[in-house]
Amino acid sequence: MLLLGIEELCRRKPGFLRGKRLGLLVNQSSTDRFFTHSRDRILEAFPGQLTCLFSPQHGFFSEKQDNMIESDHSRDAVSGLPVYSLYGETRKPHPEMFAGIDILLVDLIDVGTRVYTFIWTVVHCLETAAATGVAVLILDRPNPIGGHLVEGNLLKPDCASFVGRCSIPMRHGLTLGELALFCNQEMQIGAQVEVFPMAGWHRKHMFPATSLPWVFPSPNMPSFLSALVYPGQVLWEGSNISEGRGTTLPFELFGAPFLEHEAVFEAISSTPLPGCLLRPLYFEPTSGKWAGQACCGFHLHVTDPEQFLPYRTSLTLLQALLQLYPEHFAYKNSPYEYEFERLPMDLIIGDSAIRTGLEQGVPILELEQSWQKGLDGFLEHRHAVLLYD
Repeated sequence: MLLLGIEELCRRKPGFLRGKRLGLLVNQSSTDRFFTHSRDRILEAFPGQLTCLFSPQHGFFSEKQDNMIESDHSRDAVSGLPVYSLYGETRKPHPEMFAGIDILLVDLIDVGTRVYTFIWTVVHCLETAAATGVAVLILDRPNPIGGHLVEGNLLKPDCASFVGRCSIPMRHGLTLGELALFCNQEMQIGAQVEVFPMAGWHRKHMFPATSLPWVFPSPNMPSFLSALVYPGQVLWEGSNISEGRGTTLPFELFGAPFLEHEAVFEAISSTPLPGCLLRPLYFEPTSGKWAGQACCGFHLHVTDPEQFLPYRTSLTLLQALLQLYPEHFAYKNSPYEYEFERLPMDLIIGDSAIRTGLEQGVPILELEQSWQKGLDGFLEHRHAVLLYD
């Protein structure tokens, strides 16, 4: 049976935590398999040691819907402890926030995609921890879309932002713990960081194989299927194409009023898109892009998760819409995740040359070949941080 890092920690109660003042970076999805929150598990296993809580983007209760919607510092109603928001007046904890702790525990659900901001909140914490001498312990959780599949170009330094600060691909195949170790090493942060690993997780396990309940980590990640398509469908955030926010199927649905089903099907027909099908439909978002307007679009169904290539699929669609609708398609303007000058699409893709290639009609398979050497290097380099078979 798979045991989460939080479950293993509270079961084993390691001696190195005895008498230490603890901080805890969590949100409402940080629970064990029985839906007991990690804060409550820590309070019970280490009484009197937890001194403060920290929350990432979307807030402690994951109630904030979109990027750059901030949360204030608050006080936890259950424990009475202060909750420091790391997506508000700051995204990097101030040193004084760490003044009352010896070890920061981190228990967040990551979804296996470079642009999901929780890992970059962790990296900011590592930087402050290195400066203050606080240790960091990651309570590991599964990568829900698997630890054996990777896809995409590596992030270029000039595209670094809060949706990517280290040279990794869009789908990285690491757990949050492994990724924290990788960033600490690659970015030469120098934090004292360790991972409390899971028991019983295998790299080829996608989330359904874990038998764990899905607890949504952010408002628009309501299911495993949302996470599975996210490494590609997140691209629409950089455009005027609805990514399905304001519907019950964010990231699985996408479209805009000006799309035409048959034209899109024809435009993508020459590129192999295994493991999925596009079902044509119309949908009407209740909020966000095109709110209250009928969007011609598609439901992206994954028919074979092992063969599905989310990044290739959505890049192919993006290129098709660029070519089909030059007068209607538009890139999102800045700001995006606190970047006020650079094009949001470049920050999401992580390489402006890939975006230029899409605009110029370079075939998707040719673009994939252009980044394969870098991806092979990442696969080789990540071996140093792999904790599971």
